[in-house]
Amino acid sequence: MNIVQLTATTGTDGKLRFEIPAEPNGEFEIAVIVQAKPKMNGGVRKPTPEELGWPPGFLESVVGVIDDDTFVRPPQGDYPKREVFD
Repeated sequence: MNIVQLTATTGTDGKLRFEIPAEPNGEFEIAVIVQAKPKMNGGVRKPTPEELGWPPGFLESVVGVIDDDTFVRPPQGDYPKREVFD
């Protein structure tokens, strides 16, 4: 099995076209995974939560689920004073 990985751009008609060289008159099984290329944010792509090891949908399932009005974040204090350099 050969894995061919390539980047292609859709045309104005929204269709993706690509060619893969192969032996003439051969019969092949083909599997295609179409995945949008990640958009760059300032030249650096941020990893997805799944790429960081979180199960799919985990963060969406826990954000905002604390429904207790008495639950509050305590004061965090001030940053420590740092020495000033000349």
